[in-house]
Amino acid sequence: MKRVLTIQDISCLGKCSITVTLPLISAMGSECVILPTAILSTHTMFTHYSIRDLSDQLETIVDHWIREKVHFDAIHTGYLGTQEEIGLVKDLIAKLRSEDTLVLVDPAMGDNGRLYARFDGAYARENASLCAIGDVMVPNITEACFMTDVPYRDQYDEDYIRELLGRLAQLREKDDSADNAFPGKGQKVVITGVALSEGKTGVMGLDTATGEYFSYQNDRIPVSYHGTGDIYSSVVAGALMRGLSWQDSVKLAADYVRRTVEVTLLDPQEPWYGVDFEETIPELVKMLEAAGAAGRQ
Repeated sequence: MKRVLTIQDISCLGKCSITVTLPLISAMGSECVILPTAILSTHTMFTHYSIRDLSDQLETIVDHWIREKVHFDAIHTGYLGTQEEIGLVKDLIAKLRSEDTLVLVDPAMGDNGRLYARFDGAYARENASLCAIGDVMVPNITEACFMTDVPYRDQYDEDYIRELLGRLAQLREKDDSADNAFPGKGQKVVITGVALSEGKTGVMGLDTATGEYFSYQNDRIPVSYHGTGDIYSSVVAGALMRGLSWQDSVKLAADYVRRTVEVTLLDPQEPWYGVDFEETIPELVKMLEAAGAAGRQ
């Protein structure tokens, strides 16, 4: 069984971060190990939430794993609360990764042309440095723009997304810390939330080793929920661990997020703070099996 380490916070209520990554990766057939960076009573869309920073515990935990000779097939990162925390996580990845360890970075820090509260340009640059050491990165358009200093646009075409992908692919070349990234493996650079035609949304990606581009579009549902990016990156990680190609993995994740939003909209108690991913986990397992069978043909 593959073993995936996820590094992000625990929002006890809110259907995001570790509370979605752990069940989804487990359901997809891999062991999911957690390294919580903080514990919050709820996610940050709630008011008056409590938070306890756990950064001072991370190195102790990792050192114990190293003494126990624990190997990770993949390391997955999500929301990280401070610039200093990103730097610490980079150091921990360098300690834990082997040449066969896949590192997937979700630089969760903004949307709709704006960074989340408390984040600034320096934070975005540090997240770019984290993406530079990843084998797979999955920013949305806003995050890609802030990491590459490309002006954000509401209206764009495929050439604009290709420019962003190219700029993201150059992050590794510009970052000295990327020496620990086993650069011969290349990177899979994926941008989410890409709408290439009216009524559609999806993803576009670039394989830096081959120069191959990939795009996938499905029907857009005009709603927005907290935590869908966490679900997306978790499903990509789980699919890659089950042997799906990167193209099939990002497609599966896009289809699953869309299906989960559809199901959530049917809920008369529609939870504003997250989606009903628990209800769609059996469908995810079937989708994974079907994608795996198609890939073997």
